[in-house]
Amino acid sequence: MTGKKDITGSEPATGKQTILLSKSIRKWDLVLLVVNSIIGAGIFGLPSKVFALSGIYSLLAFVVCAVVIMIFILCFAEVASQFDKTGGPYVYVLKAFGRFPAFIMGWLLILSRIFNYATLINLLVIYFSYFSEIFNQPVIRVVCIVLISAALGYLNHVGVKNSTRVSNIITIAKLLPLTVFIIIGLFSMNSELFSNSKPIQLSSFTTSILLLVFAFGGFESILVNSGEIEKPQKNIPFALITAAIFVAVYYCLIQLVSIGTLPALAASEKPLAEAADHFIGPDGGSLMAIGALVSITGTLNVLMLSGSRLPFALSVEKQLPSFLSYVHPKYRTPTWSLLIMFLIVAAVSIAWSFFAALTIASIVRILVYLMVCTSLIQLRRQKKTDSPYFRIRNGYFLAIAGIAFSIWLLTASKWSEVIAVSGCIVVGIILYLSTNRSQKKLFTAQQMNTGK
Repeated sequence: MTGKKDITGSEPATGKQTILLSKSIRKWDLVLLVVNSIIGAGIFGLPSKVFALSGIYSLLAFVVCAVVIMIFILCFAEVASQFDKTGGPYVYVLKAFGRFPAFIMGWLLILSRIFNYATLINLLVIYFSYFSEIFNQPVIRVVCIVLISAALGYLNHVGVKNSTRVSNIITIAKLLPLTVFIIIGLFSMNSELFSNSKPIQLSSFTTSILLLVFAFGGFESILVNSGEIEKPQKNIPFALITAAIFVAVYYCLIQLVSIGTLPALAASEKPLAEAADHFIGPDGGSLMAIGALVSITGTLNVLMLSGSRLPFALSVEKQLPSFLSYVHPKYRTPTWSLLIMFLIVAAVSIAWSFFAALTIASIVRILVYLMVCTSLIQLRRQKKTDSPYFRIRNGYFLAIAGIAFSIWLLTASKWSEVIAVSGCIVVGIILYLSTNRSQKKLFTAQQMNTGK
């Protein structure tokens, strides 16, 4: 194994076994994974919410949010291109600021994956009820959550290559109904629906952008798997930027069609399904409902894939128990980390509702963006070599802009949400201190045994 690198990107220590994950995620696999992680459930519900706030100016809100998200994307692209380690933002902060801030980042990422998963799998069961009322029964809901989570867990256990293949298929499948919606909808729009406008209000427009951050976010999920990405220095920036531009165009076209085809858009709970039913017919509504199911399932797969690698990465850094860094000899996947993640997400998904899980996930995502933008500044200061990586122009300015936008979003959060997230962070700090104490005791015991 000489000359190979372990998952942390450093040369393996002499006499120690190297932990290698299969680098099975290629360039276009990565593009589709990023698209899959962004286009989840948000776009199937947010067009009506944003339109209710900003009217036809909701189109401008989509554009503004896309520009802001691109700032985050560029910062992530530069920072991520410097690493080939599993852990994503966790290892960025570890390099920039050290172990304790890195653990907080890793803990936030784990929370984000867990609560995002709980949010979406509950929404998935709700969409199942579109076809049959039986899915509204509590017992059926629990059975669905357990079976779907177990299936996704097994899929990711037997190999990341299989998982990315399924993800690619799901991504294409979810884009098909949205493409049909856009193409047919563009030829079915009523220009009169664009004339009914009201004066724009800054507060409502700002709230619209805040809501859209949820729909545009999620790209950070797949970066956790950097240790399984081919040529991350080149492929990560390409995939992030390509996917972001593609999704932005898609989202703007979807909002355009929604406004131009559905007169009662502001009051709609299922805007895309109802709009498709309006200009295609009942089959169009069913198509969009099925599209929502496929889309959510694809995002759940990405969350299971990335979420299971986070305990693995923290375990390798000796910040979580060592058994979590075990890699299956045949499938080259972190078996115990994946099993623990499956058990936790299933339990949280059963215990928490859709909206309760969403509030925590949103603030955690903003905190992750804030810390990565800050890491860009620190990593540039630390950089002492000319090793190749993707360096963005005006990087300091973009990082500062990202930090400012993150703070603005956090100040717009409700106090109850801030307190809930703060409580979760405190739990993480307690876990960190407990793990550190156990590591110190183990080290002391080993020294004493050596002395004997």
